[in-house]
Amino acid sequence: MTTKNSGMPIGFGLGKKNPLSFQVDLTLLQRATEDEQAAADIKGKPSSFFKDGLVRLFHNPVALVSFIAIILVLIAVIVIPEVWPYSYDLQLGTYYSDGSYNNLSPMEYGTAELARIANGETIFPHLFGTDSLGRDYFIRVIYGARISLIVGLFASIIVLIIGSIYGSISGYFGGKVDLVMMRIVDIIYSLPDLLIIILLASILKTTLNIDNSAFLSALGTGMISIFIVFALLYWVGMARLVRGQILTIKKEDFVLASKASGASGFWIIFKHLLPNSISVIIISVTLQIPSAIFTESFLSFIGLGVSAPMPSLGSLASDALNSISSYPYLLIIPACIISIIILAFNLFGDGLRDSFDPKLQK
Repeated sequence: MTTKNSGMPIGFGLGKKNPLSFQVDLTLLQRATEDEQAAADIKGKPSSFFKDGLVRLFHNPVALVSFIAIILVLIAVIVIPEVWPYSYDLQLGTYYSDGSYNNLSPMEYGTAELARIANGETIFPHLFGTDSLGRDYFIRVIYGARISLIVGLFASIIVLIIGSIYGSISGYFGGKVDLVMMRIVDIIYSLPDLLIIILLASILKTTLNIDNSAFLSALGTGMISIFIVFALLYWVGMARLVRGQILTIKKEDFVLASKASGASGFWIIFKHLLPNSISVIIISVTLQIPSAIFTESFLSFIGLGVSAPMPSLGSLASDALNSISSYPYLLIIPACIISIIILAFNLFGDGLRDSFDPKLQK
């Protein structure tokens, strides 16, 4: 059987005699327009929740600018200390006959440096001047930002590991297990974190021997106690969030099918439940980082952070209070850096939430 116009055989059936054959006039078929073809291509492209979330994220200008700011800060705190000619504890400012030092204003040189310049040497300028002990303030700010980011990232990793495992176990098993575990969370919520940090710092100062380790000695007992408190107290918010997500996901058919196939509870948690909660976990971790940075800066401001001479943005702001009337920029600079870092992480976390939270999608 052939068509009237094209001579192309069209039909269905078996054998030479086809009872279901029919005639098709190909002149009735029209080529799709470019807009229709583009729409068909878009609909036909495979996609995923993660890929759609990334598209929404990169179409959010505020989140994108915040992400760029975070990357620039990370590059600065990693690269600049390796190439900067001054170290954070080297005293270079103007000094008096009694051995005391004085602040240098931005782009100002000390007495010894001016003498070396007069002899033809090239001296790298102090971009932010020096502090009251004659140390280059720019590199101290960079090191302070590095300490704050390390604390924020490390604390968030602690919160992620403990909170996600604890919350997923509580949400999956439910019943009495969930009841007991959540009551423990309620008790931990009631503990005063600042008091515990002060007590730990006092105990560790007398019981922990950190002089044999250069790294621990540089951090100090105050910073070690901060990490311990994050491991003990700050994971409870993540645990509650993951628990609520697991309570919803464990009712899905694929979880029931996995149970029916004989999979163990921990296999289901780590293979199915946690991977399907990853978007909520990432958002929570991103928002946890600025909270940890602010906590560290506050504790360093009141003297419970890193030990001198290692700088922190909080300790730099605290030291600047003594000369705020004469050198206000010593307080303004670390305060602005703290604000930029915390604001960038908060806005980027909000962008992640808007892009990956299914409840916010229309």
